Amino acid sequence: MRLAARILVAVFLALATALVTVWAALALWYRLPFPELAKAVASGAFVLLGLATIVALFTRWRYRAGAVFIVALGVMLGWWSTIRPPRDADWAPDVARQVTGTLNGNLLTLTNVRDFEWRSNSDFTERWTTRTYDLDKLRSLDLFMSYWAGPEMAHVIMSFGFEGGDQLAWSIEVKRRIGGQFSPVADLFKSNPLVIVAADERDVVRVRSNVRGEDVQIYRLRAPPEAAKTLLLEYVRDANALATTPEFYNSITTNCTTTIVKMMRAVGDVVPGDWRLIVNGYLPDYAYDRGAVDTSLPLAELRTLAHIKDRAQAAGLSPDFSGLIRVGVPSPPPRTP
Repeated sequence: MRLAARILVAVFLALATALVTVWAALALWYRLPFPELAKAVASGAFVLLGLATIVALFTRWRYRAGAVFIVALGVMLGWWSTIRPPRDADWAPDVARQVTGTLNGNLLTLTNVRDFEWRSNSDFTERWTTRTYDLDKLRSLDLFMSYWAGPEMAHVIMSFGFEGGDQLAWSIEVKRRIGGQFSPVADLFKSNPLVIVAADERDVVRVRSNVRGEDVQIYRLRAPPEAAKTLLLEYVRDANALATTPEFYNSITTNCTTTIVKMMRAVGDVVPGDWRLIVNGYLPDYAYDRGAVDTSLPLAELRTLAHIKDRAQAAGLSPDFSGLIRVGVPSPPPRTP
């Protein structure tokens, strides 16, 4: 029994060591400020140390090998903790500015609201504006899903609708450098800062549906104005904090999908654990099961109506882009007491 217990413990420690070794090797590869050859040598050395430690766990050298591995990991983590998001760099124009907001009574004034006119990914007219919104006129909350890599993963955009037809969209994105691209793996390792973008839908939605060719869908949410206001002000608080203290984007812990929990709370619902909160391409299914969208139609029919591609292409740069892409998209009735 003692031998079996020791073997089980060794197997558990070996698995933990393997996972830590993979993480450390990738962290060294992506973040060491050295030429590729030097990074490869450092990553390879840590892999060899991890493999040697795993083998030693099943021998009488396990304590010494474990101590050496822990010391090496401690040095690694000490270096890792010194890496901070840069404030200044040659940022791509569309993510170069962080929106900020101030509240005066019920009037919300936002600085650096993006209003780009996109002709292609590299051809656009850059505009940044300052706008004031009356929160007493906030009426609706909508969810955009922009599928860029199959049905499993999507970019999430939340859009707040005001009386008169104004829409204010919020998008959590990677603050990439000019020429840089989003990499789900690299962005697990402190590669790029986080940026919160507030923008016109004709900018942040249209660039995905019309320019990048992504499959964009819209779902109108069952959210009382007060709940939508709560979520909007949370976006503003997060944006203001980010302008003061930059954070890294993380493909798992700090990304567009972390707004999902906020969204569900804003519509007055609890947020039970569910795999669809991670594999966020299935978020509409989750929202349907929770009654956050119109459930008077079958989900398949609701999803068909949610696709905006044809309407967005027809709308083009129309000032009524937001209204035109919502034609035929059902709004859920308010919750009954």
